[in-house]
Amino acid sequence: MKLWLDGGLRDIESARVSVLDHGLTVGDGVFETIKATDGRPFALTRHLDRLTRSARGLGLPDPDLEEVRRACAAVLEANPMPLGRLRITYTGGHGPLGSDRGDEGPTLVVALGASARRPDSTAVITVPWTRNERGALTGLKTTSYAENVLALARARDAGASEALFANTVGQLCEGTGSNVFVVLDGEIHTPPVASGCLAGITRELAVEWTGAKETDLPLDVLDRADEVFLTSTLRDVQAVHRVDGRELPGTPGPVTAKAMRIFEERAGEDLDP
Repeated sequence: MKLWLDGGLRDIESARVSVLDHGLTVGDGVFETIKATDGRPFALTRHLDRLTRSARGLGLPDPDLEEVRRACAAVLEANPMPLGRLRITYTGGHGPLGSDRGDEGPTLVVALGASARRPDSTAVITVPWTRNERGALTGLKTTSYAENVLALARARDAGASEALFANTVGQLCEGTGSNVFVVLDGEIHTPPVASGCLAGITRELAVEWTGAKETDLPLDVLDRADEVFLTSTLRDVQAVHRVDGRELPGTPGPVTAKAMRIFEERAGEDLDP
């Protein structure tokens, strides 16, 4: 396995990032995860645009997108696989142990891991912790992910693959690594970005391609929604058959099944929509 680190391909056994990298010591970094099928990345331009937005939001210099594209191409060519998770990580670089940044410049890592096709449906739980829709990191895809690690571990313990959060005012927000959609009376709804959720790339495409409405939704909408589904880079559109203790019979429902078909067809027509 080879990865890209600060300007070139490295063997995974010899690639080294400083123990004083700000991404490690204080979580000062941003990242993107991109689906790669047979060496071809999906929606790369949208992901790189968001990488830049996240970097700017964190006060990091804009990444060199030409280098990032070269790195992605090199890593994909060096590690052929049918389905992969391409990860771009961009951090504040070598810095002091405190919160102040150093002056040696950012770190760029691009790596690829094998993945498997997700099941057509999954179970989710809700968690008691909240997303802060007014926080400094809201809307940024940062490496400060410990809250998601904790919530996802709780979901795994409950036999689920995802945990869903409300925000501080009790509205449905998002999952640890996914966006959530509900079907009410035949219409698709998803929380707006103002709820504090990440502006997911798959979410964005699903809204464009299905006509889903961005709607403020209370968390308890999950108790009465006709259908529920998730979107993310490696889930695409994935139906939900259980929320906490509530089973949703006939999953995927007709609206979700149509959304799944639309996404698969449109994504197959254009790898960089």
